[in-house]
Amino acid sequence: MSRPEILILDYGSGNLRSAQRALERVGAIVTVSSDFDEAMGAQALVLPGVGAFEACMAGIRGVRGDVIIDRRLAGGLPVLGICVGMQVLFERGVEHGTECEGLGEWPGVVEPLDAPILPHMGWNTISVPSGSRILEGLEGERFYFVHSYAVTRWELTENDPSRRAPIVSWANHGVDFVAAVENGPLVATQFHPEKSGDAGLSLLEAWLGTIR
Repeated sequence: MSRPEILILDYGSGNLRSAQRALERVGAIVTVSSDFDEAMGAQALVLPGVGAFEACMAGIRGVRGDVIIDRRLAGGLPVLGICVGMQVLFERGVEHGTECEGLGEWPGVVEPLDAPILPHMGWNTISVPSGSRILEGLEGERFYFVHSYAVTRWELTENDPSRRAPIVSWANHGVDFVAAVENGPLVATQFHPEKSGDAGLSLLEAWLGTIR
């Protein structure tokens, strides 16, 4: 079986090498690049994200990442968002009273968690619905989170019964928030699978299995 070829989009965000190493451990050939043509031609694309929503969006637009992601998804080509790389897939983010437009792949707002301790940093379990392709068998496992903002209301409803509705997993830190979404070729996690030990590696391996 051939090894899947993955491109991690380099738009100035941190944490690229840990994601690269984790994907390589589960069998992928990984390139880190900001090149438009390489990103468009990759078998699958990873959109990482560390830091502020607005800064990440500026970096993504700076390498035409918004165009890359939109065109890839229009063609059914896999994209995996991680942490802020998941958050920017929603319509907008609100940080320190400032709103910033996101990529708009899903309706919803990224906003501060209403929790007694922030950031939400460390290990947490998630609630996994039936039908998950990336989290099957990982129910009850703990994943590593580090964030102060999240989406607490899932606003997308699927009115076409012929299409598969997105699979949304949840976690709780003060309030319930979206922990992962599986929506056809677009998959995203609020937690860091590359920092989540064996459970995270199992998730990445399962994701690779969906694109082979």
